[in-house]
Amino acid sequence: MSANIRALQRSVGVTDDGVVGRGTLSALFRRLGASHDIADELGLAGAVHMRAYGILDNHLRLIHFVTQVGHESGSFKYMQEIASGAAYEGRQDLGNTQRGDGVRYKGRGVIQLTGRANYRNYGRALGMDFERHPDIVATPSIGMLVACKYWSDKGLNALADIGDIQAITRRINGGLNGYNDRLMRLETLRIWSDA
Repeated sequence: MSANIRALQRSVGVTDDGVVGRGTLSALFRRLGASHDIADELGLAGAVHMRAYGILDNHLRLIHFVTQVGHESGSFKYMQEIASGAAYEGRQDLGNTQRGDGVRYKGRGVIQLTGRANYRNYGRALGMDFERHPDIVATPSIGMLVACKYWSDKGLNALADIGDIQAITRRINGGLNGYNDRLMRLETLRIWSDA
C-alpha cells in the first residue's frame, strides 16, 4: 500500500511519506475540485473517520471511496443537492411519508444522504438528530462522517478490495447513474496512485 500512497501523494503535491493524514486528504480533495475551506474540513474529518471505518486501510478502498463521493458531490463542490428534492416527494422507499419530505430530506453531504428514513437512521446511529435538523448533514465534516458510516454499513470496503465499482455504485446510487463519470474518476486516481 505504501508505494501506491506515496505515488498518490506525489501526484497531489505533498510529502510522499506513505501516511494518509489530513494534509494528504486535504490536498487530494483540493486537486479534485474542492474549495480550500471545504478541502481542509473534509481532510480533517476524513483523517479521523476514514481511518476509523477502515477506508484508509489500503489504497483501493481510498480511491474507490473518493471516486464515489467525488461523483456524488460534484467534485466536492456541492454539499447539498442542487435540485429542490421535489422528485423524492412521496417516495416510500426513502421513508418520505409526510408532505414536504422530498425537499426537506434531499441529498446532503459528500455521499448525498437522501430520504427521511436515512436521515433518521444515520442520525440515531451517530448520535445526532438529522431528522429534526437535516441541514447539518451538509456541513462537510458531518457529511464525511455520514459517508464513512454509510460506506461501512453497505459493506463497501470488501467490494473496493476486489475492485467492483459496479456493485459499489449500485449500493450507493441504487443503479448505475453517472457510471461513466465514476469510471473516469477511478481511472484518474489509479493513475495517480500507480507505483
